[in-house]
Amino acid sequence: MNIYGTLFRISTFGESHGPAIGVVIDGCPAGLEINESFIQTELTRRKPGQSKITTQRKESDTFKILSGVFEGKSTGTPIALFIENEDQRSKDYSHIQHTYRPSHADFTYDAKYGFRDYRGGGRSSARETAARVAAGAIAKLLLKTVGVEISAFVSQVGDLKAPHYTQLNLSKTEDNIVRCPDASVAEKMIALIDEVRLSRDTVGGIVTCVIKNTPVGLGEPVFDKLHAELGKAMLSINAVKGFEYGSGFEGVRLRGSQHNDEFYNEGGKIRTKTNHSGGIQGGISNGEDIYFNVAFKPVATIMKDQYTVDKDGNETTVSGKGRHDPCVVPRAVPIVEAMAALVLADFYLRAKSSRLS
Repeated sequence: MNIYGTLFRISTFGESHGPAIGVVIDGCPAGLEINESFIQTELTRRKPGQSKITTQRKESDTFKILSGVFEGKSTGTPIALFIENEDQRSKDYSHIQHTYRPSHADFTYDAKYGFRDYRGGGRSSARETAARVAAGAIAKLLLKTVGVEISAFVSQVGDLKAPHYTQLNLSKTEDNIVRCPDASVAEKMIALIDEVRLSRDTVGGIVTCVIKNTPVGLGEPVFDKLHAELGKAMLSINAVKGFEYGSGFEGVRLRGSQHNDEFYNEGGKIRTKTNHSGGIQGGISNGEDIYFNVAFKPVATIMKDQYTVDKDGNETTVSGKGRHDPCVVPRAVPIVEAMAALVLADFYLRAKSSRLS
């Protein structure tokens, strides 16, 4: 539905071309300092029109806090955040009012509801993720109180791959418009995306996320495993086609003797010599880095004629119009971070009820 979380819970609302989008956060503990500048910075990282390789829709994504914050701190009551839509061009979508775009939600929404908002995809638009980023920023502020750090970056565009995160300086992620911390690979990625854009096509990629300093013991057996919730959160993001954590699919190449993460004692702290587990064992965090990959498909809207049908089944063609991302991954980085923060914040609060002392 439109609600996510158990204790730290969010409910988003709004459509791509409606008057506004927003989110209500329930369960944020009272007394948390709400840094509005930080929230705005996170939204600015996601907003459209930020470079030549993103959609040119112009949205400031300036937010308003409507409730739940007093004198700069959370009150413990629901926090409502509101973001106005400023640059809608609904006429760009009039040609698909009765036509289904390939690989979009047009057909499935029509089949499910018997009616759809065709303006930019309505509720199925990635515009909705701005609300998640706003909520994720508050989740990040909560997690910072216990030292948790969440960093995502673009690790692949098409066939171009960056090195493993352990070989990168993640503080350099924001140094370029594609958000890849390897400068030489980033330059090639930007050139590829621009080439694809000029050819009126799109390209996919991968966002890698690294979570450091996670407290040991977050996650719930059996169905609410930490990695399962992370996977659910990531797969709820528009255009995501795959999720893997730790060794992922590459782990099948190893023997158990190679894949097992052996324990050792480091100054009284239990650690693992390797981290094929990706910081999660038995669905519960073990204190090591949590790392995972999120695969994004090529954006479905392309500026070329494609075969399709209308709602009456008549064969026709359709071509994209308006402003769209040639590659979604640069703007997806803060979205992945936000969803990871929402998962971790929820499990952090849930962990406090796991034992008496």
